[in-house]
Amino acid sequence: MAKRSSGEPLREEEKRRINKTSLQQLAGVFKFMVPYKGIFILGLVALVFSSVTLMAFPRLSGELLDIASGKPKYFSTINQAALALLGILFVQGIFSFIRVYTFSIVTERGMADVRKSIYQKIIWMPLSFFDNRRVGELMSRMIADIETLQGTFSFTLAELLRQIITLITGTVIIFYLAPTLTAFMLLTFPVLVLSALVFGKFIRKLSKTTQDTLASANVIVEESFQSVSVVKAFTNESFEINRYSTAINTVVNTALRGARYRGLFISFIVFVLFGGIVAVGWKGASLVQAQAITTGELFSFILYTSFIGFSIAGLGDIYTQLQRSIGASERVLDILHEKDENINEPVVPVKLHGDISFEHVSFAYPTRNDFTVLKDLNFHIAPGEKVALVGQSGSGKSTIINLLMRFYGAKQGSIQVDGKDIHDFNLTAYRQNIGIVPQEVILFGGTILENIAYGKPGATLEEIHAAARKANAYEFIESFPDKFGTIVGERGVKLSGGQRQRIAIARAILKDPAILILDEATSSLDAHSEVLVQQALEKLMEGRTTIIIAHRLSTIKKVDRIFVIKEGMLAETGSHAELTRLDNGIYSNLLKLQLQ
Repeated sequence: MAKRSSGEPLREEEKRRINKTSLQQLAGVFKFMVPYKGIFILGLVALVFSSVTLMAFPRLSGELLDIASGKPKYFSTINQAALALLGILFVQGIFSFIRVYTFSIVTERGMADVRKSIYQKIIWMPLSFFDNRRVGELMSRMIADIETLQGTFSFTLAELLRQIITLITGTVIIFYLAPTLTAFMLLTFPVLVLSALVFGKFIRKLSKTTQDTLASANVIVEESFQSVSVVKAFTNESFEINRYSTAINTVVNTALRGARYRGLFISFIVFVLFGGIVAVGWKGASLVQAQAITTGELFSFILYTSFIGFSIAGLGDIYTQLQRSIGASERVLDILHEKDENINEPVVPVKLHGDISFEHVSFAYPTRNDFTVLKDLNFHIAPGEKVALVGQSGSGKSTIINLLMRFYGAKQGSIQVDGKDIHDFNLTAYRQNIGIVPQEVILFGGTILENIAYGKPGATLEEIHAAARKANAYEFIESFPDKFGTIVGERGVKLSGGQRQRIAIARAILKDPAILILDEATSSLDAHSEVLVQQALEKLMEGRTTIIIAHRLSTIKKVDRIFVIKEGMLAETGSHAELTRLDNGIYSNLLKLQLQ
């Protein structure tokens, strides 16, 4: 993700009013710096000394001219003044190093704590949290927002303090050096600064408009490239070219309009800024001629004025960065304040037998509260029983699994395992008893060994090999040059569908769950792979309570019972043989349709 420079205009969602409340919001992130407060205070002290020491530089530079014109104040020779200047620069350099290094220590360690806290918080969030947020948004919190805060605490905060110290100290000094010239400058420069700020704001708005129009043009490119087959199928190449050309022409016209104003802005700034310098120089030369101040004092005054001018200019960027930081802190703290599934208590392992009961369960997803998916659902599954869930898409099969896994909580009714409400179990200990083999297997980008071991972190090599053998995966794994060290690629793309399924089965076997969930694990496989996977699944199901979400009814003939779900309710139940004998039954009709 590309970082945006501080000079870019703020997007609407980045604009934040800087007041007491918003600064308190930003300070909420500062608690992560508290463990390193000693180092931070040392950095602040070094910052103050660095800034104050540097403020002696303009005065001693002016002293060189005063010595040369025969009007020394502090030193008698040019060499002494030059050595004093070098000494100031050396001391200032030491303090600057201490400030940069200490602030970096505090920021790096503090932001590492923020990253770990946010990742820990997100990974413990319930599935309902992810229903309302895109992965890209969460990645932005983890990367862009924390980078913004990191820049604030390592650079922006230090710069803000340094500019304030420079502004205050410099103003006091020039009042002391040349009060008349200072008063003249203060009558001139505020008008120039305000004019520049207003004009600059207008230019930034034009720049944002150009960026927006370019983004619109890029959307056309992205859409046409992603849907190039549709473009070609409808022979709309010329249409897309014209559409893109029109958008680019708009970008060019907007950019040229901005360039005209930007040119005027630069000309205005050069004229007004140097005009102000000429005015101050004219007044200063008049005071030197009248012997009201020395040449060296005038030179020092000009240097101090430059320091003050740079400080005022720098505060604009700092203000923009603070606005971004306040927005970033709000988004980060919003996540940290969310309620998660981590109850911070020791996990006491529990061994379930797999007796499952749904009693008057009703449920609607939080994102669709107006649509009830399950309606007064009741059923019982005995330990070790193999049950298949059958029904049309949207009937509630996956929702039953989501509730059993405690991904969501039932709206009404209760779900019990081994005679105990599932919410009375420690969540981690409870889920350790459930294994799942999904239809679309997701593997992590590491090795085959790491992906199988994910079912039981800390498993021995012998246990992993045994699980691979039971899953009919050992043979193909050993055929690879790197064997169990083979990299599977992102989401397992380097393996075939059947190979991924068998690794997922090996992972489930290694976990040794009391309750097994199979989401039609063979539906997308070829005949040869399906046979191998089916054999592995039969070994996996031995002695476990198994719930199978079935799409192809031919794969569930051997289960103990079949639950036919229709519109969130249990419509039919029985074995394959029993349900096929029902005249005009839902299951028998579905079977006839598939056989056709």
